[in-house]
Order: sequence, then structure tokens, then C-alpha cells
Amino acid sequence: MHRKSIIRLGAISGCLAVGLGAFGAHALKEMLSEGSMTGTWETASRYHLVHSVMMLLPLSVPESGWKPAWLFFVGNLLFSGSLYVMALTGIKMLGMVTPLGGLCFIAGWLMLAFQTQHGEKPVT
Repeated sequence: MHRKSIIRLGAISGCLAVGLGAFGAHALKEMLSEGSMTGTWETASRYHLVHSVMMLLPLSVPESGWKPAWLFFVGNLLFSGSLYVMALTGIKMLGMVTPLGGLCFIAGWLMLAFQTQHGEKPVT
């Protein structure tokens, strides 16, 4: 995956996160509150936005490669995507997919933490 692709994917994902968050807060406000799904939508959009930004972080940690960005992207699809669809449809079984996205998020964070090169210079 190329640097430009990661930037584009992270930026589009962040744009969608902001748009979907606003859409839920305004256009879907009544529908989500009727189904008691406002919190579900808010969780989806918050995690979506945070991990869209995290997709860009590997660019500043070159030795981490593109894999953490990919894990954050897949995590967004599975975690936030399942919550968005569940909030819109009321299909609670989609909640079984959500933890798989969470595992992708965790794996991405751990990959960032432990994929640094040996022999780094100490921070002074």
C-alpha cells in the first residue's frame, strides 16, 4: 500500500465519520432515539473518527509499515459499520461482528507499539 493511498483512505474515512456523526445527530435523531440507538450511533461515529486518524499515524512511524493502518480500516468497517447498520435496522445479531472490529483496533494499536526498529535513539 502506498503512502498516498493510506492518506486518501484515512482522509475519506475521517470525512465519512464526521458526516455520519452529523447525519445521526440531526437527520436520524428522532429515529435513533425511538429505537434507543442514539448511544450506539455515537459510539460508532466516535470510534470511526478516532481510528480514521489512527490510520494516518503509521505515516509518522515508518517502521510500522502499512499494516496498522489496514487493521484500523478493517476495524472501522467491522466495528463501526456493524453498529451503524444495527442502529438503522435494529438487527441485534450484528453485535456479534462488532468485537471482531474491536480486535482489529487492538491489533493495530499493538502493532504500532511493538513494530519499532531496534537501536532507536533515546528521546532527549
